[in-house]
Amino acid sequence: MPNLRPISVLTIAGSDSGGGAGIQADLKTFAAHGLHGLSAIAALTAQHTRAVTAVHVPPPDFLRAQIDACFADFHIAAVKLGMLASTEIIHGVADALEAHRPAHVVLDPVMVATSGAKLLADDALDALRTRLLPLATVVTPNIPEAELLLGRRIETDAEAEAALAQMLAEGASAVLLKGGHLPGDGEMTDRFGHGHARAVFVNPRLALEGHGTGCTLASAIAANLALGLSLREACADATDYVHGALRHAYRPGHSSVAVLQHFWRLRGDIAP
Repeated sequence: MPNLRPISVLTIAGSDSGGGAGIQADLKTFAAHGLHGLSAIAALTAQHTRAVTAVHVPPPDFLRAQIDACFADFHIAAVKLGMLASTEIIHGVADALEAHRPAHVVLDPVMVATSGAKLLADDALDALRTRLLPLATVVTPNIPEAELLLGRRIETDAEAEAALAQMLAEGASAVLLKGGHLPGDGEMTDRFGHGHARAVFVNPRLALEGHGTGCTLASAIAANLALGLSLREACADATDYVHGALRHAYRPGHSSVAVLQHFWRLRGDIAP
């Protein structure tokens, strides 16, 4: 009898009631890559395409119960970490990862809202640095998040290159520094570093406001690692996947914010 137990990928993140980001984007990304998606909800948000109206953080013990239940019954090839709203949640997730030791951990350090508001208190930021960064296979900060991690401004390509080098020097195993917040038009550059290896992934900038891009990128990397791609290949393919999902994005709400089309590679009615 064939082995019907598929590869699974676990997301530990926040739920987006509007369906564009967080757990919902992660699960759609896993499905688009042919994988079984699991979820442990670290925060519940009431939100739509215009705003977040409420946030509820479940008790850390309940989050740990979700994580343990997933590891008890599924073959988990990779874990993606997203919105972890408090110091207690971060420590609880780190304890669970140390206990279960998944092969790959992709950390999307959700620390800054689209508005620019800081989402983590200083003690939670310290916990993320000291407990989660050492466990991550790769961390995927955007520019504002990298600024918080490093405590300095990043406003130019040269400063982005220096920031990548500093994060690696300070202990990150690998970094994909997203370039969407840097000024410029025409092209957007994401910078990858792993040990002494460096790469850049370049895509055209798109004139739209996308929702869930960071969640989707980290989830696509986790999915690719679960499928056996190398870290560099996983990041390169993930940036292309997100760019395609943005090109085919749609607007389900009443705002101008676009939600990614996660299944664009699988649909025969849209061009690649």
